Amino acid sequence: MLDLSLGFDLLVAALVGLAVGLEREWSGHAVGPDARFAGLRTFTLLGAIGGFGGWFLRMEQPVAAACLLAGAALFISVAYAATMRRPGTTADGTTEVSAILVLAMGVASGLGHRTIASAAGSVVVVLLAEKLALRRALQRIDATELRATLQFAVMALVVLPLLPDRAFGPFNAFQPRQLWTVVLLFSALNFAGYIARRTIGESRGLGITGLLGGLVSSTAVTLNFSRRSREEPSLAAPLAFGVAAACTVLLLRVMVIATALQSTIFAELLPLLAPSFAVGLVVLLVALWRERGIRPTSTSAEDATGTVGAPEAAHHPVSPRNPRHNGLHNPLALGISIQMAVAFQLVLFVIAWVHATVGDPGVLLSAGLLGLTDMDALTLSMSRLAADTNQTHVAALAIGIGMLANTLLKVSLAVVLGSATYRWRVTVALMVMAFTGAIMLWWRW
Repeated sequence: MLDLSLGFDLLVAALVGLAVGLEREWSGHAVGPDARFAGLRTFTLLGAIGGFGGWFLRMEQPVAAACLLAGAALFISVAYAATMRRPGTTADGTTEVSAILVLAMGVASGLGHRTIASAAGSVVVVLLAEKLALRRALQRIDATELRATLQFAVMALVVLPLLPDRAFGPFNAFQPRQLWTVVLLFSALNFAGYIARRTIGESRGLGITGLLGGLVSSTAVTLNFSRRSREEPSLAAPLAFGVAAACTVLLLRVMVIATALQSTIFAELLPLLAPSFAVGLVVLLVALWRERGIRPTSTSAEDATGTVGAPEAAHHPVSPRNPRHNGLHNPLALGISIQMAVAFQLVLFVIAWVHATVGDPGVLLSAGLLGLTDMDALTLSMSRLAADTNQTHVAALAIGIGMLANTLLKVSLAVVLGSATYRWRVTVALMVMAFTGAIMLWWRW
């Protein structure tokens, strides 16, 4: 009886070879004076050979499979050697390596792993077809970005798996792997902000500047813009909208960080933050529309926020001539990410102690105080608390209270430091968001 499953396995093996061969023919590597050994038909046959090799292995015929695959691999090697002896041939083994990989993907499909073979074949075809795009992207990467990428890879793939995945210390509040995950999370956010600044630019209007600054520190944006509104009163309106944009991004950032660390908190947190985010989004759209023709004279994402990756209350003077505070030299901001993780760990101990001695009211009170200074540390600690399903609601309420306190702090900064026009615009925008958040807190209490 015909085995349809085996038929599909062999068909996918051949189709993987067909796809790779099609790209080699289309890109011109199978024709001309520098032509390689294989094109559309040869790659298809190599995929089928790999599929039959996998089938022989399933039939417990390893000798037959080894002879078949070794013969195909030898054929590829001899063809490459013959091609390299031709005068004027470019030293390039991409086609031959792709042929060996087609054999391997054919074996995987012949063994019944059609999905893996198909996915790998798709990736190979994309890599081959996008050669020029990959080279252009590589040329745009400088040494700083490459070093940061390698550092992050080591942090995520080497250091993280080595750390113990269990709790230690008082109240079981010290978890090394989770703590290092916090470092990775903030380093990734810093890197994303760095790439965004390089891609979008740092002088696309105050609304965009505030939006990018909100990825790092909305409090620092408020502080910087409030001071600038007194120095340049004519920019009071766009500066105010930039602050609203930064505060809107903060809501989204808190939601993403909390959900990434503890997915169960999403359902509790969404009703508390989504309405305020919707209000802020309306203000943000107005800001982008109003600022479409205005350009800042000296501000940048780093000017607005201080050192990249700083906590909500951090603020450092930034200047193009002060490289120590220029975030572009350190995309990961690893030192500040580690400081955030240490602060997070200290907050975890405090929250655990308060919860053990006072209970839920103490957690909510400490959340309001912590929200005045550092929303990130509050979000991280409450995400940890939400791991206990009985405390998920309390953790979400604590984040909402901290967000409300943080918004009121920014209103105070704008009122004390800002110009008259800037002051009332920021107050109206942020108080509407705060009022919306307060209503949702009352409703969800």
